[in-house]
Amino acid sequence: MTYCIGIMLDTGLVFASDSRTHAGVDNIAKFCKMTVFEQEGDRVIVLLSSGNLAGTQTVISLLKQRNAKLGTPNLWSAESMFDIAILVSDAMRDVDRRDGKHLAASDLHFNASFILGGQITGEPPRLFRIYAQGNFIEAGLETPYLQTGETKYGKPILDRVITRSTSLNNAAKCVLVSFDSTMSSNLSVGMPIDLICYQRDSLRIQMRRRFDEEDAYFSTLGKQWTDGTRQVFSQLPNLDW
Repeated sequence: MTYCIGIMLDTGLVFASDSRTHAGVDNIAKFCKMTVFEQEGDRVIVLLSSGNLAGTQTVISLLKQRNAKLGTPNLWSAESMFDIAILVSDAMRDVDRRDGKHLAASDLHFNASFILGGQITGEPPRLFRIYAQGNFIEAGLETPYLQTGETKYGKPILDRVITRSTSLNNAAKCVLVSFDSTMSSNLSVGMPIDLICYQRDSLRIQMRRRFDEEDAYFSTLGKQWTDGTRQVFSQLPNLDW
């Protein structure tokens, strides 16, 4: 399993993904699930992948291959983030057409999905959730964040904290607490965590970090969140019987 988050803010975008993959409890590995396509001054595109690892890697490789072919619609020539969402969707369906019948023969399905976000010069930042079938939704004013993978454990903190006016720094802290909560409750999500904060209209990645196990900041954040939660809980009024 995996856990990925994309957040749309007035001041930019926040992306985060874990790195744990597994095919059973005795086959656990680490793979980066964050892919960045960047042409500084023109466009920044971030893809977070979830689902079957072979499927997501094939989709990303196909997108990179098409980027290198002149005259082929690709991420570098697309005029909008909506067009890029369609290109990712088309690549997913191409892979599914090739591999789907073979997966079905083994009672498996193409279940790759993505969070896509970024900005192209001339339009505001945009954020999409692309499902395994290739259809997608876009984040809006009332839905400032999108998740994929093991979402339920980290969702409550996002719901209580994140709004479009949340600062990039506060959103980044909230995302890391969301991951800490998820990893505390689900072993299928694990370190390292990749994090990007993209500042609106900068058209380049300036804030990117990877949090490995024993990272001092992440450990401190998790401990203070746990201690603070317990302290607030102890101060709640007692029930009258």
